[in-house]
Amino acid sequence: MRHLLLAFAAGLVATTACAQNQAQADPFIGLEDIDAPKALAWVEGQNARTADRLEKDPRYAAFHAQARAIFTAQDRIPWPSFRAGGVDNFWQDAEHTHGIWRHASLASFKTTQPAWDVTLDLDALSKAEGKNWIWKGADCRKPTETLCLVRLSNGGGDAVEVREYDAAKKVFVANGFRFAEGKQNLDWIDADHVLAAREWTPGEVTASGYAYVVKVVGRDGATREVFRGLPTDVSAAPVVLHGEGARPDALMVRRGITFFESEYRLVGAAQPIALPKKSEFEAYISGQLVFALKEAWNGFGAGALVSYDLKALQAGTAKPVLIFQPGPRQAIQQVDATDSRLVVNLLDEVKGAVDAYAFTGGKWSAARRLALPKDATFGLRSTAGSDDQLFVSAEGFLDPTSLWLADAAGGQAAQVKALPAQFDASRHEVRQYWATSSDGTKIPYFVVWPKAAKLDGSTPTIMYGYGGFEIAKPPIYLPEMGKIWLERGGAYVIANIRGGGEFGPAWHQAVLRDKRQLAFDDFAAVAKDMTARGLTSPRRLGIYGRSNGGVLTTVSMTQHPELWSAVVVESPLIDMLRYHKLSAGASWIGEYGDPDVPADAAFIAKYSGYQNLKPGVTYPEAYITTNTHDDRVHPGHARKFAARLEAMGVPYLYYEQTYGGHANDADPELNARRWARHYVYLAQKLMD
Repeated sequence: MRHLLLAFAAGLVATTACAQNQAQADPFIGLEDIDAPKALAWVEGQNARTADRLEKDPRYAAFHAQARAIFTAQDRIPWPSFRAGGVDNFWQDAEHTHGIWRHASLASFKTTQPAWDVTLDLDALSKAEGKNWIWKGADCRKPTETLCLVRLSNGGGDAVEVREYDAAKKVFVANGFRFAEGKQNLDWIDADHVLAAREWTPGEVTASGYAYVVKVVGRDGATREVFRGLPTDVSAAPVVLHGEGARPDALMVRRGITFFESEYRLVGAAQPIALPKKSEFEAYISGQLVFALKEAWNGFGAGALVSYDLKALQAGTAKPVLIFQPGPRQAIQQVDATDSRLVVNLLDEVKGAVDAYAFTGGKWSAARRLALPKDATFGLRSTAGSDDQLFVSAEGFLDPTSLWLADAAGGQAAQVKALPAQFDASRHEVRQYWATSSDGTKIPYFVVWPKAAKLDGSTPTIMYGYGGFEIAKPPIYLPEMGKIWLERGGAYVIANIRGGGEFGPAWHQAVLRDKRQLAFDDFAAVAKDMTARGLTSPRRLGIYGRSNGGVLTTVSMTQHPELWSAVVVESPLIDMLRYHKLSAGASWIGEYGDPDVPADAAFIAKYSGYQNLKPGVTYPEAYITTNTHDDRVHPGHARKFAARLEAMGVPYLYYEQTYGGHANDADPELNARRWARHYVYLAQKLMD
């Protein structure tokens, strides 16, 4: 492939002086042109080489068959959402690769064989329209929930087409609401109006590619602008506050100043709601707007959950009220609302709990803890708007995922579905250890460990990390990992490094911007701690990260090549001096800093994986993978990193899926091939 790469680099022709300068500084910048013929030819060659190496391995067929069986199994939990007095589910299997949107009564859903009625068949729609439609959900107007705004992505990207669909009649509404493809958000106001943020005129988007203008749109096509942010913002989003009987009590707009800083304004109000910039709207219930504070403010600690009374806000007399203040080792993961209860999914020492609160007599009640399994990780799957029922998932590393139907008012919960064991968990156990990072901070990590393994460094181990955007990584059940990796004697590690949300906002904010190196130090500290304990060794240790985790893995590869033998880099950010110029990258300046500011560029340049590859260093052979039409994290990051490795003569593998978007899992068949390749590579590097 070297000749193709060199020919590509030599053939770059800049059309402007700026482009010429960029090309001189970065000979592979042409690979950022996503659909350029030369770029696609380079990708095709890379894919062929990697497929030849991984898919011809004798293990590939078995890994693919096992992953495919897991992703298309009929005994998977059909994840539910409440709608129209019953339950919706979106289902994909070997027969329905695009998927079907289907409905059942709640009573039927609770049986072993629900009587599903297909609402919309995306395979049939894709065939009829000649599109690769990927489901992105539906918003159905309360209280009847029969008219729905369906979001469809052609290929799996974040940009969607929105169409009004009659779920009762199973047809798209003639002359109904329809919005062309774009990154957009909509919310129902009433039967004839929606509140929408989108690109109203060409180019009317922020530098991140998101809308900053919000309008009321009538069924007759008439529009009325209610908010205009700034092109320098990250985004604007509409919120309709629905009260009793789906009555629109008020309209609100979230102005995203940066990724982490927002203003919330009731439409028609002269001033934003009094809140710190780092706050998030969570729910509207019993006339109360609920916000999570991400920084200390007005006597409230960081992480606090507070509320404002809507009528008092409208009258100008509102004062925030505390609902819950997490402790130093607690973190709120999700907040949702049933008809009369506020529901909070909580992590306490990285272990889950779900609490419910009621607003009565002008104040919030004490928390009522739902009767769910102990020592599990929970997810709020769906809440009912007409009563206080909610679906909650529960899982652990070795505990198959289960689905519970709970009553937020009474606190009871009953299991309604359970995933059969997907692998033999009897030979493994879960351990938790703490490593000491470069500044003395204790970093927790979980190890899923073979009981029979010896502490001699011989255990093949996959280490996962993320460390960004306040996203926690608690224990979860990974069937494909268990079947393909654990059953073959491997171990799996999650490093709960700073940048995540395991311990609230402070754990995240400790590594923002110029402090980012601490997250990388945390990750390296965990690797060194595992080696010191004999849990594994550099020869048997591999790392995996995707998206922001791609920053982590490529920095780890360049800063500590001696610590690992395998590096999986998926859908990654890598060129951190140009990330803000690519796709949605500008929205993350609050996380990483602004490369256009010299002081920020200086600290970013110290760690950016793309710029820190050095000749003469022995790097582990990395496996780099991305998606051509990922419109969130630009594929140019992965392409250029691979191209630079090739130019340096450093071994690597590269594979680029042609559709599926950032998630890369829109099609169960392609997802099975993806994970089969991943595990073949990891087996080659760590088990052979």
